Amino acid sequence: MSPATENHAEGHPAAHPVEDHARARFVTDAPPSGPVPVALRYDPDDSPGAVCFAFPGGTEWTFPRDLLESGLRAPARRGDVEVWPCGRAQTVLEFHSRDGVDVVQFDSSPLVRFLRHTYATDAGAAPHPAGTS
Repeated sequence: MSPATENHAEGHPAAHPVEDHARARFVTDAPPSGPVPVALRYDPDDSPGAVCFAFPGGTEWTFPRDLLESGLRAPARRGDVEVWPCGRAQTVLEFHSRDGVDVVQFDSSPLVRFLRHTYATDAGAAPHPAGTS
């Protein structure tokens, strides 16, 4: 096994970072603008249990993965990030900072797919019980 796929301290496969992409719309009082690309990132070695949403212009928000998962089903908030479903196919994320509040709307399906990918990478890195590898 190569160093990139094995956790030498533990002797099992290492989890791989995940990067998916989605398009989002900023919700503002201004006339509607087109969707913007957002990189959805998960690196279990860097920030286990956290996801990062990277917006154009260098703005990034990192928050707990379980907040995103909970917010797909019902309103959820932790710290400066709030997530809630908006109808059957949309999800809204609200990011609070000292500069104000950004409200961003996503189609839910790319967020669900991203979460599925993050859990798959964790499952691939999980230690196998003796005799099952």
